[in-house]
Amino acid sequence: MTLEKFQTEVLTLKRFFETYCQGKNKECSPHYIVVEYKNKRLRYNFMLCDESFELITYAVERLLECPHEDKPKCRNCPNPCYEKARYKEVAKVMKYSGIKLGLSKIKQFLVG
Repeated sequence: MTLEKFQTEVLTLKRFFETYCQGKNKECSPHYIVVEYKNKRLRYNFMLCDESFELITYAVERLLECPHEDKPKCRNCPNPCYEKARYKEVAKVMKYSGIKLGLSKIKQFLVG
């Protein structure tokens, strides 16, 4: 996958995980990870609870290992790399945040 696609995927994870932590009123603190991708050193800052930071770190590690040039959605992947329990945890975060972010877009459309 391209560097741009990788960065988009990580920033999507960041947005969903931060929405989840804020929405669940978790105690968040600053965290960061540094990754090497396509000979580029990238630093990502997060404002997450410790549990979510551990899970997003796992998700980014899986993303780094993704063998697909055109990355499919993980739920549609023919060779899933997530451990089943971890996948369920990430899916829970994505579902909650997807609904929350979707509702905020609808609200902006109606109000704005």
